[in-house]
Amino acid sequence: MAHIHICEVGPRDGLQNAKHLMPTAAKKAWIAALATAGVREIEVGSFVPPKLIPAMADTAEIVSYARTIPNVKVVALAPNLKGFRRALEAGAHKVTFPVSASRLHSESNVRMTPDQMIEEVRRCAEFPHPGVEIEGAVSTAFGCTMQGDVPEGDVLRIASALAEFCDAVALADTVGYANPAQVKRVFRSVKDRIGNKLEGAHFHNTRGLGLANALAAYEEGVRSFDSSMGGLGGCPFAPGASGNVITEDLVFMFEAMGVTTGIDLQKLFAARKVLIAAIPEEPVYGHTPLAGLPKGFRAAA
Repeated sequence: MAHIHICEVGPRDGLQNAKHLMPTAAKKAWIAALATAGVREIEVGSFVPPKLIPAMADTAEIVSYARTIPNVKVVALAPNLKGFRRALEAGAHKVTFPVSASRLHSESNVRMTPDQMIEEVRRCAEFPHPGVEIEGAVSTAFGCTMQGDVPEGDVLRIASALAEFCDAVALADTVGYANPAQVKRVFRSVKDRIGNKLEGAHFHNTRGLGLANALAAYEEGVRSFDSSMGGLGGCPFAPGASGNVITEDLVFMFEAMGVTTGIDLQKLFAARKVLIAAIPEEPVYGHTPLAGLPKGFRAAA
């Protein structure tokens, strides 16, 4: 039983901001390689208008394919009820809704204010969805490139509202503004308010603090993390939102600490090769795959 649960978001968050499109067949091969490495939850795409994010045009097909892989929870993102219904039709096991704590980002990203988006997620939660999990992700929870500071009171209010009808709530540092002290403070405040409904953490490595922030969240009791292979990713509607926390480095950090992830690092490196072969022009990052594992390294038991 893994002590840390990692959701690979590269096929969605990573590819949506990439300059090069990954062919559908290559996406399937990449997702299969991730599953072989032991990744048990994969966010495979988003149900958004293809004209806005062309890389997500094949999401329904990718969801259907990913469902055929044993022991993988298939996650998709949806911004509204229309997208949610498409996710249900495709067969997603879990659907994540981005609810920005920044009004400017929310209006840019989903064409709704934060309060309007909360009500949209409520509508989705009331729509029949037997067996499908709903996660409310509070994005720009630590700052916004458009608005600047995001009041922690707004984060608390939105997280509390989502906890009323979502199965789980996550906090996302969409633009890489967070620092470890802030992460500890905000996660502690939200946990005090909504308890175990607060499950996930989503960090970007924009300023090199992705791993530090993940460790800070872990120390506050968080056990579910999003990450992206090669550090791919960013929000197309948030200027400067580059690079997710890197899956390979996140797994290594926890395994080196003696905290199990259930993911085989050598097989993860093999999945990275599949990614690079599919979009060789796209820059990928990660210290661990470049340096290799330390001599005598042993993964957590």
